[in-house]
Amino acid sequence: MTAQSHVGPTFRSGVSVGSVAQTMRLFRSSIETPIGSMVALASDDALCALEFSSEGRMTRLTSRLDRWFAPYAIENGSNPIIDRTRAWLERYFAGRGADTNGLALEMRGADFERRVWRALLDIPAGETSTYGAIAKQLGSAGASRAVGLANGANPVAIIVPCHRVIGSNGTLTGYGGGLDRKRWLLDHERRWASGRLF
Repeated sequence: MTAQSHVGPTFRSGVSVGSVAQTMRLFRSSIETPIGSMVALASDDALCALEFSSEGRMTRLTSRLDRWFAPYAIENGSNPIIDRTRAWLERYFAGRGADTNGLALEMRGADFERRVWRALLDIPAGETSTYGAIAKQLGSAGASRAVGLANGANPVAIIVPCHRVIGSNGTLTGYGGGLDRKRWLLDHERRWASGRLF
């Protein structure tokens, strides 16, 4: 299965059984943000990953690529998808908007992970949700822990807003980029709040 051009988020589980896997070309580029350097990976058609540049996050990203995108080849440099991602991040950090419509995403993972990531996209900037609320929304009220694991496996930080998920008691819980970044992002998004964040 080859990547296809899509408007809005696309989630795939990987190459179809019986198909011949073609090497997927991914472009890799660093993007500087006010809260640290990030690495963007994109095919010709969609953003596949956006991660903070820490060693642990890069190790995790490589593992996900090996599992869900193999075979793949990475080229250093930008492409139109990464350019759009960079422009989106500049608008977001300047406080001019957080609308993700029009960003093409190809996030491969297990079915439950993809369901959680779709639910994350439904949390508006300036608002938060909880692991339990997302589990209930997905029809799996007892799956808070599984939601937490899928949330932590999100390969596209900030754009797919896993930072907007908090504990049921309103506390800030784990975030792959670190709790200081999570706090910063939530504080930054208060400008778009229609109600109470936490």
